[in-house]
Amino acid sequence: MLPTQDKIIAIVPAAGIGSRMGSELPKQYLLLDDQCILAHTLDRLLGHPQISQVIVALHPADEHFAALAQASHPKILTVTGGGERADSVLAALNRADEHAWALVHDAARPCLAADDIDRLLAARSEFPQGAILAMPVRDTMKRADPKGRIQTTVSRERLWHALTPQMFPVASLRSHLAAALSAGALITDEASAMEWAGEAPGLVVGRADNIKVTHPDDLRLARLFLTRANSALG
Repeated sequence: MLPTQDKIIAIVPAAGIGSRMGSELPKQYLLLDDQCILAHTLDRLLGHPQISQVIVALHPADEHFAALAQASHPKILTVTGGGERADSVLAALNRADEHAWALVHDAARPCLAADDIDRLLAARSEFPQGAILAMPVRDTMKRADPKGRIQTTVSRERLWHALTPQMFPVASLRSHLAAALSAGALITDEASAMEWAGEAPGLVVGRADNIKVTHPDDLRLARLFLTRANSALG
């Protein structure tokens, strides 16, 4: 089912614990300059004029979100997330307008640029089934054997790094994601649920600085990108 209106709803799954960061705090709440990672991410989404609502899926025991300045923003709606990313996204989709477009964005991608959102939204006419931001693979790719040795070199031709936001009609993403989860399919992102259902989402070239903060070193890189972006705006 394709949307009958141009309403854009952002969905942010933020129920994870971020264990790879080696911190007691979930990674989305780690400080990045003057506020936490999630706050920066929400600022990027709330500040885009075409996004009318931001639904944040939180851990049921979350004790940090309510203290954020963004928590009281009129565009913000919170829902209780699930054990996996897909469960959290589905919980948010169940509260979204079924005639809208969903932009699902990682909580730990605080450097999202407005022009990336613009390009993705503009791709709706070319990819009415949905599309994702992505980057063509630039480096030589290796496949390892079970012992961590190089097994083979993989051609990087037509290989892409998947980024977020990932953009799909709310109704079709909700339907396909629920069906894929019920079938026990491995769902690593929203596009994989659409692929499982036989759809072929489009690929929209995104910016290289739209990084996901996964490891401690990523915080320093994200800080650099945010400083550069703020300087450009100033």
